[in-house]
Amino acid sequence: MVRARSGKLQRGLLATAAAAALVSAGVATSGTAQAAQDTRPQQSAPAPSAGAAAVPKHAVTGYWQNFDNGATVQKLKDVDDAYDIIAVSFADATGKPGEVTFKLDPAVGYGSDDDFKADIKAKQAAGKSVILSVGGEKGAVSVSDSASAENFAASLNKLMDDYGFNGVDIDLENGLNSTYMTQALKAVHAKHSDVVVTMAPQTIDMQSPQNEYFKTALGIKDFLTAVNMQYYNSGSMIGCDGNVYSQGTVDFLTGLACIQLENGLDASQVGIGVPASSSAAGGGYVAPSVVNDALDCLTKGSGCGSFKPSKTYPGLRGAMTWSTNWDASNGNAFASQVGGHVHGLP
Repeated sequence: MVRARSGKLQRGLLATAAAAALVSAGVATSGTAQAAQDTRPQQSAPAPSAGAAAVPKHAVTGYWQNFDNGATVQKLKDVDDAYDIIAVSFADATGKPGEVTFKLDPAVGYGSDDDFKADIKAKQAAGKSVILSVGGEKGAVSVSDSASAENFAASLNKLMDDYGFNGVDIDLENGLNSTYMTQALKAVHAKHSDVVVTMAPQTIDMQSPQNEYFKTALGIKDFLTAVNMQYYNSGSMIGCDGNVYSQGTVDFLTGLACIQLENGLDASQVGIGVPASSSAAGGGYVAPSVVNDALDCLTKGSGCGSFKPSKTYPGLRGAMTWSTNWDASNGNAFASQVGGHVHGLP
C-alpha cells in the first residue's frame, strides 16, 4: 500500500518482466506446484469472544490511513458502514528486531488515544472488525528468526490488548520469511484464538505456492481470514491458465485469483484488492463495475472476460480497497457499489 500519492511504477515494470520470464520457463500455472498444495479440509474458525466481531461470510475490507497524503482525512467513526474489516495503517518497526509499535498521527485529528479506542469500540459494536496493518510500502518490519518472531508476536499481542484491535493485517512489501512469520502469527493466535488475520501481498508474491507469502498463507490456513492480494501497481502477470493478463482488466482479477483458489486456499480466504480511485495507486485502477464483474465471474460464472474459471467459487470472501480515505475522496463509490455487491453475494 502506498503512503504517498505516487505509485510503485518501477515495481510494475519488474513484475511484468518477471511474468514474461515465468511464461518462457513454463512455470507458475496452477498445475506447477500441486504437491505443495495444502489439501486439509477448512476448519471452522474459533467462536469470537465477547466484544469481538465475527467476520461475515462475504466481507469488504478497507485500509484506514493514519496519515494525511492528500486523500480525505477521516476518523474511524467516519469510515463508511459498508466496510466489515477496517485495517488501521500502519504499525511501524522499533529498534528491536521484529517488534512493532503504533502511534496516532496528529494529522488525523484525534485528541487522545482514548478517543481513538472509543471509535474502535463503536465500530465493533456495529459488527465490524478493526485490525492493525503492519508494513506498507515504506514499512521496515523484519521477522527473520525465532527471536524477532517472538518480539513481533509479543508486541502485537500487547497492541491488541491495549487498543482493542481484533487482529492484524500483513502488508510487508520488502520481503517476508514464511517460517518465522508463520511462527509469529501462530503465537498471536495462541493468545487471541479469535484473531482476524488478513494479508495483502503483491501479485508477484502469489504467483506460486512456493513463494514465501503463499507459504505463510498456507501455514496459517487453519485461522487465516483472507488474502486480499493487491491487484495493482503490478504490470502484467500470469493467470492460472498460463496466459499473461494486463492489470486493470477483469481477466487480471479472475485469472490471478484462480491461482490462489486452485493451490490450497479456501474460497473464503480469497479477496480482490483494488485501489479506491485512480489517485490511490500508480496503476491498475478499475471501475467498481469491473470489480463486480470479477466477483460474479468467480462466484457465479457470469460477467467473465476472455478467461473463465473451470468452476465457480461461491464462498469467495469478497473485496478490499486502498483506502477508505481515497474512497471518501471518490464519493465512496467503492463502498456503495462494490460493498453492496459483495454483501449481496449468495
